[in-house]
Formats: sequence, structure tokens, C-alpha cells
Amino acid sequence: MFDYPGFFEDAMAKLRREQHYRVFRELRRSPGRFPHAAWRAADGTWRDATVWCSNDYLGMSQHPAVTGAAHAALLRCGAGAGGTRNISGTTDLLVALEHELADWHAKDAALVFSSGYVANDTTLATLARALPGCVVFSDAANHASMIQGIRASRQRCVVFRHNDAAHLDALLGAHDPAVPKLVAFESLYSMDGDIAPLAGLLAVAKQHGALTFVDETHAVGVHGPRGGGLLEAHGLLAQADIVQGGLGKGVGVVGGFVTGTAATIDFVRSHAPGFIFTTALPPAVAAAALASIRHLKSSGVERAALMARVASVRSALVAARVPVTPTAGQILPLVVGEEAACHALADRLLDAYGIYLQAIVFPTVPRGAARLRITPGPLHSDADQVQLVAALADAWARWPRPGAGTVRAA
Repeated sequence: MFDYPGFFEDAMAKLRREQHYRVFRELRRSPGRFPHAAWRAADGTWRDATVWCSNDYLGMSQHPAVTGAAHAALLRCGAGAGGTRNISGTTDLLVALEHELADWHAKDAALVFSSGYVANDTTLATLARALPGCVVFSDAANHASMIQGIRASRQRCVVFRHNDAAHLDALLGAHDPAVPKLVAFESLYSMDGDIAPLAGLLAVAKQHGALTFVDETHAVGVHGPRGGGLLEAHGLLAQADIVQGGLGKGVGVVGGFVTGTAATIDFVRSHAPGFIFTTALPPAVAAAALASIRHLKSSGVERAALMARVASVRSALVAARVPVTPTAGQILPLVVGEEAACHALADRLLDAYGIYLQAIVFPTVPRGAARLRITPGPLHSDADQVQLVAALADAWARWPRPGAGTVRAA
């Protein structure tokens, strides 16, 4: 008889040996204190820490307009959505949210999902599977959610070199012009912090008659005059066919969405299992996201404060000889290289300095390219920055880093 417990125990032991086991820090966040939080130490006590790796880039989870909208919706509508949007009904808040999202990306329509992962996975799978003989062209650094969606479509996938429009051009040109093609890539890559050559990729795709799918998860809210993302910032929204985004990062809540033509979005709404058969976002979440987006469309204060803090932290770390990658976005990767060293460095920063930076290891990044991912935000103070730079400079100078790797520059 097969030893099921033994199989799983051996698999987890292998993860630990290879330093790929993921440790989840237990945190307590309090309204108004972010990025400060409490974490549970090994002895069970709660200790203070400053969070420097959150995707809540603008601190919108703490904004009074967002928390106030969530609270009001909770009191008015209750805690849950009651089921799928088809069976239990679509709340007016979700309808309003989708109208705001479509406007954000200058598209006809939008569709909200339970997460950004599901938005990528189910939309790519649904579209590629439906297009007869479709060939999907995927950037080599695409997120796991995009890769999973492409695999689930069971269509042919051709991988082009990361951010390489010339390679994409050559690959597209080698295929029958009559065959449906879908080109999928991200605008801002979260592990290296680099930005795609959007104009070049979109132009090549259009030249070959390909449908384009652009993941703006890490850019919405953060970039563009109204926070619509990097496509908006570069005046390219009209060139992208389908734009995906997340509600759990720059928007500060949870969920994901896609925008596009009315026919495209209606097709996904009517055929995507990951949308049809899942419970809708709770009214309080929809209300919070709606309030956040409406605020970000009219306010550039948060974006300006974010970029000022990022620039200040980057300069201070470089001056302190901490070799963060000089990215153009809001993410500052610090590549350590060897997984055990990265885990040990992260543990040391938290235990000795109260700095929370999570170790990022395989399979999120390649083997031997483990890193800390620093995300300064507008709610970090000058004192927080001084503490971070001093801690990282001291720990980096002291800590052995065998096999330190490199990271692509933006």
C-alpha cells in the first residue's frame, strides 16, 4: 500500500534541505500604524517590526476613504456576497466598480475576479482555448498565474526572451498569419522590478495581427496620471487589447480584473469557469476598491510621495554600499544569491533590527538568485528609512553571501 504520509513528509524534508521551504511570519497589523506591525517571535512574544516588503504600495489599505467605505458597506450589506454573481445576484457595488475599472483603462467593459491570479489564469485559459488553433506567445519572465492559464488552455505556447521585442517579432513571423495568436506579458515585473518595452511589444504584436494581454498588476494605482498603470503613463492604452490588473496592491484591497472590448469581456464572463463558479467579492471589499480607485483617479499625492520615498531609499542604500538594483519602478530588489544565506539575512534583520523583509526563493525566482524585495512606501517616515539603511548596511557588510547572484537591470 502506498505510503501517503511518508510521501508528503519526504517531499517537505526535501524542500527544507534545498532551502526552498516557505516560512510565513505571523503579523498583527493595526489601522493607522502601517507600515509598523507586531510579529510573533519564536518564543511566542509579540515584537515590533517595520514592514518593507508589502505590495500595498500606496498604503491605500489604511486610507480613511477606503476603510470608511468598507465599514459603511459592511453595515449596509453584511459580510458576504452570498454566492456566485449569477445565482445570488450582482451587487450594485460590483457593477459600479467594473464601470470605474473600464474607465480607468479607457475600455468598454471590465470584469472583476476574486484575485489577480484567478483573473490571469482563467482569462488566458478561456481565450486561448476558445480561439481555434491559437498559439500563445509568452514572455519568459511571466508570472506563475499567466503560465498556469496558458497551460490550462492546452494550446501551443512559444516563449520569447524576456522584454525582447525583436525575438517576439521573429517568432511571430515564423507562424502562419492566418492562425490566431495571443501575446501575453507584464508591464512591471515584481521580482526584478523592471519595466517592459511596452510600445515595442505592442507594435510587433499588432504588426502580426496578434491579440495582446498585458498584466498591469504591479502598476495600477502606482503609475499614470490617473493611476491607470504604465500603459496609461505611456499613452498606450488604446494599443492593448486586454488589460489585467490587481486590487490587492496599489489599490490596497483584494481581487483582480480584466478590461477590454464589450464583446471580449462578455465572452470571458460567459465562458470562464474561474469567474462563473466562484463566490463574488464581498460588498465591503467592492466598496473599498471602488473608493480607492475613485480617489486615485483624482489624487496624485500618494504616487508622488511613493516615488519620492523610493528615490530617497534607493540613493541612501547605494550610498551605504548596499547593491540594490537600479530599477525605474517602485520595487528595489537586493539579490543575495544562495537561498540559505538569504533566509539567514532576513531572519537576522527581523530578530536584531525589527526590519521585516521576506526572503524570496525558488520557484518564485531562479535557483541561486534568492533575494530581498524592498518596497518603500509613502507611509514610511524619514526615521523608518534611517533605520532600514543602517540595518541593511550593517547586516550586508557582516553577512557571508556565498554564490551571490545578479539581477537584470531595468
